Amino acid sequence: MKAIDNLSKEKIKENIKSFKKDCKSLSRYASFDYCYNYFQERHKNGKMIDNIQLSCLQLGFYLASWGMYRGSTFLLQKSVKVFEPLIKYIASDECDAWDIDVNEYTDDNIEKLIKCGERIEKELDVHETKKATDTLVTKIMLGVFGNVPAFDNYFRLGSGLGKFNKHSLSQIKAFYETNSEIISGEAENIKTFEYNNGVKGNRIYTKAKIIDMVFFIKGLEEDSKKKDAEKLKKLENK
Repeated sequence: MKAIDNLSKEKIKENIKSFKKDCKSLSRYASFDYCYNYFQERHKNGKMIDNIQLSCLQLGFYLASWGMYRGSTFLLQKSVKVFEPLIKYIASDECDAWDIDVNEYTDDNIEKLIKCGERIEKELDVHETKKATDTLVTKIMLGVFGNVPAFDNYFRLGSGLGKFNKHSLSQIKAFYETNSEIISGEAENIKTFEYNNGVKGNRIYTKAKIIDMVFFIKGLEEDSKKKDAEKLKKLENK
């Protein structure tokens, strides 16, 4: 199995700086902030299903903003009501993934995260040919709990990790332990945007979110370089 790609401390800082530069209250990146704030606050107050339609809408817009309603994704063919079973699960006592961050990736907690992902996939199972992908499952886990990076194309390309499984979570843990000072420091300093006033509030980013940012930017850069090389090759062949 492949190990996570190593990055220098300077590159980690550079990628975080690049991400923060484009994170404004009206930008797509802030959709995470509003979603994360919403679910963290509802969990704290025990009001997740008081207005289940609003909870479904919050999750749905975040996922749309983060690319999960494009092309052939099965969500594109569903109404927001598809999220109801999932919302009921995360509001229940069965869901024990709320308080886990990368610095707490013990064997037991990694197992909890994997089971949470499997349960999310099950709750989104609409008995059709298409199932919830690792990308969709982990984007939900990131937006609701902030406990794992989102395994989208850019994160995979940047980190070198493929599937959302125990091996990948162990590699993410190892990356954190090697760079804990930088990651923890950035997590403490980056605050989420508050929806009501569009300014930074008191809730901080999780360490898993910081790692998501680091490898998202790396993957984005590598994808851009690849496309530039392909364009140059086509020009040379003309």
